[in-house]
Amino acid sequence: MSDHSPFTAACIQTNATPDIAHNIKAASEFVRAAAAKGAKLVLMPENVAMMDFGRPNILAKSFPEKDHPALPAFSALAAELGIWLHGGSLQILLPDQMVANRTHVFNPKGESVAFYDKIHMFDVDLDGGESYRESQTFKPGERAVVAQTDFGGLGLAICYDLRFPHLFRALSKAGACMLTTPAAFTRQTGEAHWHVLHRARAIENGGYMLSPAQCGEHAGGRQTYGHALIVSPWGEVLADAGTEPGFIAATIDPGEVVAARRKIPALTHDRPFTLV
Repeated sequence: MSDHSPFTAACIQTNATPDIAHNIKAASEFVRAAAAKGAKLVLMPENVAMMDFGRPNILAKSFPEKDHPALPAFSALAAELGIWLHGGSLQILLPDQMVANRTHVFNPKGESVAFYDKIHMFDVDLDGGESYRESQTFKPGERAVVAQTDFGGLGLAICYDLRFPHLFRALSKAGACMLTTPAAFTRQTGEAHWHVLHRARAIENGGYMLSPAQCGEHAGGRQTYGHALIVSPWGEVLADAGTEPGFIAATIDPGEVVAARRKIPALTHDRPFTLV
């Protein structure tokens, strides 16, 4: 990991609608703008190609993987720009009429080198009657994944996964020096927990957190928090996208991961214990 040189990474922030073609075009324009600023790794948010509400609407706009229009679009975009591209997450229709919330990572040739399905389902009842039941529509993933990039390991997670620290620890122990949680975080939970959870995951693992985000109001009146973040291995917020669509960028130095993990080698200090 220490052999890798510093580079620029960017996180995209979008306000996705139910219109897939519109969303792909809007996200791609931000990716091109980030690449023009020198970003070599660009990450897109959860539900980047479609935000809709309710199982019937989501199923109607989900595709089998071979047919999803975003995959060839993002593959071509990565190849066109010669960048590593994290493809946010897409709704992939499964044979059992459930949906996978799936991330793909593309190399600069446009090849998908890794994919990850969101493991943890957001089944919650918030204040003000705000309620979600992802498990009614989405099938949980069962694999933790580290994508191998030119810059080191990129540990993959999605949105609600952020609240499960053992996942990030496993990814870090498996070689991730960067961790990503593309999200469509609710405004209510984001205001309370988004920043502190990102800083905690970065500090616990001595790794960078790179999290693109959805922002604004979406179909069904859903409001997302925005604030795409890049956080250093020491817990410093290097870039924050605020609440409007756009992108953020920061220098990622793999040497900072080495330094943080050398100062506090907590990843090597786990001990077995008995709960009594």
